[in-house]
Amino acid sequence: MEYVKEYVVNPDHIDVQGIMDGLFYPFYMEYCRHEFIKDVLGFGLEEEAKKGINMVLSQYTINFLRSLKKDDRFTVTCELFADKSGKPQIHFEQKIILNGKIVTKAVFTGTCVPATGGRPFLPDSIKEKLLTAPILES
Repeated sequence: MEYVKEYVVNPDHIDVQGIMDGLFYPFYMEYCRHEFIKDVLGFGLEEEAKKGINMVLSQYTINFLRSLKKDDRFTVTCELFADKSGKPQIHFEQKIILNGKIVTKAVFTGTCVPATGGRPFLPDSIKEKLLTAPILES
């Protein structure tokens, strides 16, 4: 299931070249991903943190194909993937799209850890959602 949110480039994110600074692309992806995690996975980051469960990123890869400019209206997608090896981690494949063309694409990998320290794990509610998720092959 592909989750989609729409955003407009914040003028404060534009650099001296007239394009969006590369540091902000992952932030827009994060906004979308956090909404996906709450809306689709039913995992409220703030509520779970209060219970002592932190969802954290362990890695991400990002590819920049085009640049966004001031006032561009664009969409960010998020799709859940299971781990090929069965490790307690989840993958989010995300894209930023402008006028039907991919601007940026990325894969974010995360897991959950106890706030007090301990081994990575996934809550049963998320494991259940992964049963029907495609497996990340790349």
